[in-house]
Amino acid sequence: MRNTELKIKRNDNVTLHAYLELPADGKPDQFAIFAHCFTCNSELSAVKNISRELTSHGFGVVRFDFTGLGQSTGDFSDSGFSANIEDLCEVSDFLKENYSAPTLLIGHSLGGAAVLVAAHKIDSIKAVATIGSPATTSHVTHLFEDDLEEIKKQGSAEVNIGGRPFRINSQFVDDLEAQDVLSHLKDLKKPLLILHSPQDDVVSIDNAAEIYQKAFHPKSFVSLDGADHLLKNRKDSKYAGSVIGAWVARYLEFSPEKKIKIDTRGHHVAAHLNLEDNFITQITNGKNTLIADEPEDVGGDDSGFAPYDLVSAGLAACTAMTVKLYAERKDWPLREVYVYVNHEKEKNQAGKKFDIFSKSLDLLGELDNKQKERLVEIAAKCPTHKTLEASSQIKTTLAE
Repeated sequence: MRNTELKIKRNDNVTLHAYLELPADGKPDQFAIFAHCFTCNSELSAVKNISRELTSHGFGVVRFDFTGLGQSTGDFSDSGFSANIEDLCEVSDFLKENYSAPTLLIGHSLGGAAVLVAAHKIDSIKAVATIGSPATTSHVTHLFEDDLEEIKKQGSAEVNIGGRPFRINSQFVDDLEAQDVLSHLKDLKKPLLILHSPQDDVVSIDNAAEIYQKAFHPKSFVSLDGADHLLKNRKDSKYAGSVIGAWVARYLEFSPEKKIKIDTRGHHVAAHLNLEDNFITQITNGKNTLIADEPEDVGGDDSGFAPYDLVSAGLAACTAMTVKLYAERKDWPLREVYVYVNHEKEKNQAGKKFDIFSKSLDLLGELDNKQKERLVEIAAKCPTHKTLEASSQIKTTLAE
């Protein structure tokens, strides 16, 4: 995936800071806008993970900071829920003018309530997804309920939310209490996906049930079982992104070739790594893609095959295919082949390191011992096996 930093200027001199996440080929079929949770920002790991997961489904995704949050300018105390709706509309207008009109809105927590309302104001939106969304905006006031009396009496107060200070004024509270999110559901008339964790202790799953009951079909619910409200576990946020991408494909048009995210430029294989994604690397042969990564104990996220795992995988796959072809040619009753590979580094007597690949075969079928022994011999003749045993030359140049 690729990302581009954006500065979106509103008419009131507020500048919204945003990132546009794009597929690795830079050519999205559809555009989406992600609305983050209350007092969060676009750098929240869940927001980035979900957005990047959607790029693999052919989306360009804008993740942005609401007014007064993150790197967006403006005063948070002067914003409020109504301003969040305006921000979403501003981002939509920016996309429409500079790229293409958005077709999907995604909202997390209070951002989920915001997209349910904003979907009525943005004509191009064809689908909406919420994650851990409250059914009412007044639900947010429980985060600073101990300060409500002071806010109403003094006009404003500094409150602590998630360990950070925020100034909340009475207009902010009044705006939250005046909104009726559920009333917008009857006229939504767009596919709606509701994702919520039964273990969410910030916004209870009862909110998801209330939204689902008030909404009309087509509507879908997915349980994020075991996840916390902020989807701190990377697996939970990536799962949410993949579910949204698969679900919305039923309602939006995507090019079939969008599975290919990297141009190989005529080479056999191409890899793409964005430093913002740590070690996560997309690999393609022009028709198929996979993910490579490093394990967590060396600083990676363990979200894909490690480089030596890929080498071992190539050896295992080539071995299985070679054995299969030989057995078919001999008309032997081989049904399945399992190949297990280990990779280790050892030192010779001179102290020089060398690589050892160990293969173990499990051959299923009505084979006698001689046939199995012969297939083990054939396994050593696979092309990848021979390449690894022989010395190779590698030339490295700069791409034109």
